[in-house]
Amino acid sequence: MEKENCSTNMEFIFLGITNNPEKKVTLFAMFLVIYLITLVANIGMILLIRMDSQLHTPMYFFLSHLAFCDLCYSTAVGPKMLVDIFAKNKSIPFFGCALQFFFFCIFADAECLLLAVMAFDRYQAISNPLLYTVNMSGKVCYLLVAVVYTVGVADALTHTTLTFRLCFCGSNEVNHFFCDLPPLYVISCSSIEVNELALFTVFGFIELSTISGVLVSYCYIFLSVLKIRSAEGRFKAFSTCTSHLTAVAIFQGTMLFMYFRPSSAYSLDQDKMASLFYTLVIPMLNPLIYSLRNKDVKDALVKLKTKTWF
Repeated sequence: MEKENCSTNMEFIFLGITNNPEKKVTLFAMFLVIYLITLVANIGMILLIRMDSQLHTPMYFFLSHLAFCDLCYSTAVGPKMLVDIFAKNKSIPFFGCALQFFFFCIFADAECLLLAVMAFDRYQAISNPLLYTVNMSGKVCYLLVAVVYTVGVADALTHTTLTFRLCFCGSNEVNHFFCDLPPLYVISCSSIEVNELALFTVFGFIELSTISGVLVSYCYIFLSVLKIRSAEGRFKAFSTCTSHLTAVAIFQGTMLFMYFRPSSAYSLDQDKMASLFYTLVIPMLNPLIYSLRNKDVKDALVKLKTKTWF
């Protein structure tokens, strides 16, 4: 009987965002617009960086991969969530749930690490401008990105394997709109001590190392900027960092709130709101933050419009 209860031939049923029919149309329209903006903005950012030779620098190379990660992990969640708003049957197969979480975890982890890599890139550009092209050569950039995705895949494999070997012998209703760890732990009838330990150690190490990397990089950047004599030079140096700091604060703050609270503080209804923010809203905000506050991107857009017009 226990083996049957642990069978992988089962399916999960999402409870979704809301069951209020009056809110469904509004929520569907709002999240559809957000997801479409996410697609257009991130694909546009990737294409713009590839098409404009002036954006072929390490900073924009990493930014294109950040846009790719935003695009991928929002797509792992968004379409299914939009369909389920009006669907009577909000089910997902066991292996489909595992795949959804696996791909979401890869690109969410990769985004964490990319934000730290981008901070290191800004440190090299501002603190060692003469050696910047040597220290951040093409080989180094590709190596850093390869490490980012490798760590993302390793972490995703760890959590996916540990989570989907659990027994779900009770209800198969997941009080969420996608396959995330906390709501799956709630309906599991197995011990989740190993899973929670892995979450706090493996993912905790990734979060701690990336946040530490960002803070250390910006400490050195701040000291380097103070040595710049001209006010215009200091302003230009800081302006290249504000967009990145904004993205780090929004993303990392949400991640810390989601996964590093004591279990007694968990509220799945609150988690849904936070999850909507980091799975749909943040991927939309990142390209807007970098494009609206970045002169190079604005100039590239103007140049592209001019070429298209003529």
